[in-house]
Amino acid sequence: MNRKLIEKINNLTSKENGAVLKEPGGRINICLVYPNTYHVGMSNLGFQGIYTLLNERNDVLCERSFFPNDEDIEEYARTKTELFSMESKRPLNRFDIVAFSVSFENDYPNILKILELSNISPRAADRKASQPLIILGGACAFFNPEPLADFFDICFVGEAEEMLQEFLEVYRESETRADLYKKASHIEGVYVPKFYTAKYNNGILQRESSENAPEKIKKQYIKDISSNRFRPSIITPETEFSGMYLIEAMRGCPWQCRFCVAGHIYNPPRKKELNAIKQEINVALKTTKRVGLIGPSLTDYPFARDVLELEGVDFSITSLRASRKSAELAGLLKGHKSISIAPEAGTERLRRVIAKKITEDDIIETSKLIFAEGIENLRLYFMVGLPTETDEDIKGIVELATKIRACSKKGGLTLTLSTFVPKSFTPFQWHPMEKIEIVKDRIKTIKKLLLPIKGIRVFHDVPKYAYMQGLFSMGDRRISGVLEAMLKIHDWRKACIDSGIDPDFYIMRKKDFTEALPWDFIDSGISKEKLWEEYQKALKKA
Repeated sequence: MNRKLIEKINNLTSKENGAVLKEPGGRINICLVYPNTYHVGMSNLGFQGIYTLLNERNDVLCERSFFPNDEDIEEYARTKTELFSMESKRPLNRFDIVAFSVSFENDYPNILKILELSNISPRAADRKASQPLIILGGACAFFNPEPLADFFDICFVGEAEEMLQEFLEVYRESETRADLYKKASHIEGVYVPKFYTAKYNNGILQRESSENAPEKIKKQYIKDISSNRFRPSIITPETEFSGMYLIEAMRGCPWQCRFCVAGHIYNPPRKKELNAIKQEINVALKTTKRVGLIGPSLTDYPFARDVLELEGVDFSITSLRASRKSAELAGLLKGHKSISIAPEAGTERLRRVIAKKITEDDIIETSKLIFAEGIENLRLYFMVGLPTETDEDIKGIVELATKIRACSKKGGLTLTLSTFVPKSFTPFQWHPMEKIEIVKDRIKTIKKLLLPIKGIRVFHDVPKYAYMQGLFSMGDRRISGVLEAMLKIHDWRKACIDSGIDPDFYIMRKKDFTEALPWDFIDSGISKEKLWEEYQKALKKA
């Protein structure tokens, strides 16, 4: 083992409170992997929640691993050290199961690099039974696991808390891998990619299942989030939310904006009961006073005020909806300097297209009230390249930001611009992305027009990576060749050329309702007809 790499891991674990250490003997040994850095992965409640759930079982040992930074990758390669877990420093290839928790498409190339560093065959078809079982969970497995399907033995479609427990029982009683695959394929929400084949003629021509596996995989969800034990166990300063205990207040969103995959795949909306939140806060206070409330629309959480008025807790919250209630909640966040709201678009017309059910008056009035509460920085989230967007909509972002800036002489305004990426199971899954040259030009226009205004800062994503995200979001199994090529070719477009893939087929082409989409085999609880109806409504709003 490499001393330099071990010392780096030890430095991180020395700052943790709550890590679990167990003897491996007689237990199912699982390494839970987040395909991004420790700083990002340990900020993810889903990752932490699964770590806690697994380690609550006496028959399971769960350790963690993350994607190394560039310097550490070079050290792994130079010293021929295999990627190892944080807790026991064991190589990943010596675990029974390596479980990836994947939340963002742009982390896909990291998955293959992790398998390479671990000396594990990337393609499931090439792995021997002596190698670990490689499984996939997380948000990306909900809506389109196909670009990753050739690399995984088993995928968990939906919220894994309950089906993971059922899977572990099946794992324990299965004598062979073949037996495991057959039994697991009949657990609701479990997808075994090897039992499915697709034939292509540009798009998908035909999809077939074998071994009596179900033709449709039904997304599984937890009906009562108040009673489940999905919570973090590790508190550390080395995260985005330094030293903070994260608590899920809501799952799913009542608003269902047409661009938002989270608002569709996490439905129906569920709210945690006040007593359950209070119990979790009591657990948190044994370690830290910093508590972060997580939810897609905390303005709509009915107990938000009751929670934020609790004494002795330093609360943080995710972005709020533009409304008077949001401003009132901001006032309860004593000592906090920043609040976020998400207008998403600069004009009423475009907000109607995307079904963002807030008006300009809502946004400006909420901004005034937030500044009046003494908040020093108001962050506004906008998207560029939305369906039917015009130059007038870009001008609308500038005008709206200017009006908000004029609301108060105090405080600052931060605009965060992201490029629209179509997502499966949303009404915009049929819509192409805007040309990258137009997106770049519109971002440049916003920055140029707002630059002279004091107290406004503008940040934005890197458009080329948004288009890579679009490819992975909309892709099918043929994208596996691109991911393999990216182990050596870091430019994703060049990797497409090397793999014989035309990315524009996936991201720059408007699709028809009759076309078979890569994720059509998933029953998400939303009918394709309903989504198409919403898409047509959106286009009529234009």
